[in-house]
Amino acid sequence: MSRLTREDIIAGAGRRFATHGYHGTSMRDLGDDLGILGSSIYAHVGGKQELLVAVIERGAAFFEASANSARERGEGPESVLRLLVAGHIDVVLDHRSEARTYLSETHVLDPEVRASIAATRDRYERVFVDTIAAGVDTGAFAPTTNPRLAAIYVLSVLNTIDRWFDERGRITRTGLADDVNAFVLRGLVGELGPG
Repeated sequence: MSRLTREDIIAGAGRRFATHGYHGTSMRDLGDDLGILGSSIYAHVGGKQELLVAVIERGAAFFEASANSARERGEGPESVLRLLVAGHIDVVLDHRSEARTYLSETHVLDPEVRASIAATRDRYERVFVDTIAAGVDTGAFAPTTNPRLAAIYVLSVLNTIDRWFDERGRITRTGLADDVNAFVLRGLVGELGPG
């Protein structure tokens, strides 16, 4: 077997954290997954918290890049929102370990790192809020829409997709993005009926 790199160890930690959680993962478990002694990991990283930070920062970077791409490519609030939804789905499905760890294990970070990651998450959520608010301002979305609440609804749906979506099933990823977007946009233009 070739010698493991720090990148290999971070990837392995991401898989383990996504499946078993931070508290359910020991360095021995991770070493077993990687085929090395748990103590050998310390030659590459300072500890389990450092691994968690690295995995979560990767997850945050994937989401941030997706949002930046949507804003650059989209033409108008509806187009940007469609791209945000599709991009979020891509991140959650293409980077399951990092995304799931980012979404579910941030609370166990040391406080100073947690604050930094929370600020990153707030910026990402703000892209959704601002996009929906722009749609309200332009008349594309219903004037009664609460942009922050709508963004929370949308993100809540998107954040769970990796737990139930199976790409081997009857719906494709593109079909999933189309269906989610159709549902979201119907709600934002007021076609879902009284709330």
